[in-house]
Amino acid sequence: MALSFKLLDSVFLSRRCHRQNALHPLLGPLLTDCISKLYSSYRRPGTSPDNTPPWKMNFSFEKGVDVIKKNFGLLKKELVDHWKGPEGYHFDEYLLQQTRVVWEFRSQKDLDEWVVSSDAEIGGKSETYLKLGKNNQTALLYGTLSTEVPRDGETRYSGYCSMKTKLPKGAFGTKKYYDWSNFNSLYLRIRGDGRPWMINIYTNPYFSHQKDDLYNYFMFTRGGPYWQEIKIPFSKFFLSSRGRIQDEQYPLWLDKISTVGFTLGDKADGPFQLEIDFIGLLKDRAHTEEFAYEKYEKNPQA
Repeated sequence: MALSFKLLDSVFLSRRCHRQNALHPLLGPLLTDCISKLYSSYRRPGTSPDNTPPWKMNFSFEKGVDVIKKNFGLLKKELVDHWKGPEGYHFDEYLLQQTRVVWEFRSQKDLDEWVVSSDAEIGGKSETYLKLGKNNQTALLYGTLSTEVPRDGETRYSGYCSMKTKLPKGAFGTKKYYDWSNFNSLYLRIRGDGRPWMINIYTNPYFSHQKDDLYNYFMFTRGGPYWQEIKIPFSKFFLSSRGRIQDEQYPLWLDKISTVGFTLGDKADGPFQLEIDFIGLLKDRAHTEEFAYEKYEKNPQA
């Protein structure tokens, strides 16, 4: 009987939490302490109990008002940019634009737009860190790569470290995308240690089964103390899904860019580092290639 009451109580609490998440982002800050209170009833043996009833909520009216003001400010900016021109640029300026810096690293706020991950999420031994470089002018991605496979009886391969941008969000949590259709190349200024990296570009999928699709290309660093400027045409990026190159290749959808990332997985154990000055876009008028790969059909008709 006691076990059945526990199960019913857990279902009730989970529903309460889901309802609170559904109110985000408008009313989410008003209930910031709700989830912590609800989950506080689940404690490990030996810990001191919390006498606060889980149905009591601590409302934060100031946080709710701040979030609402922030979202209406974003909405106002989006409307102004929409009427001004493409992505907030005047039409003539947009057409004549040859280069654009999308990400640069000059403060902690710039680093907060990125997230780092490694095989430690699946039980691996790799470590990844991201911090500002010297004089707060660059981003330094560093750590240790380990190909040791976790002993879980399921994982067969391990050894990767990566960083990628966070998903852009608009007013009231709406999805946003980068429109790079006015450019044809990715332009970076980096300084590495000689390791090869994989650049990953994720686009908005039209169908749910395409959620694991990525566009990839290689970036080779030469090591040493000198900076390296890399230009990669978007026509060179190839389509992959879950680490496998697809037979059917399609050009990159430049008007629906979601995230950009870097992945290291060269199977060489040891420390690594990658210093990034900026990541930008380039319109190279000398590059006329539309797509570098042949496009095959699954069921070609005879």
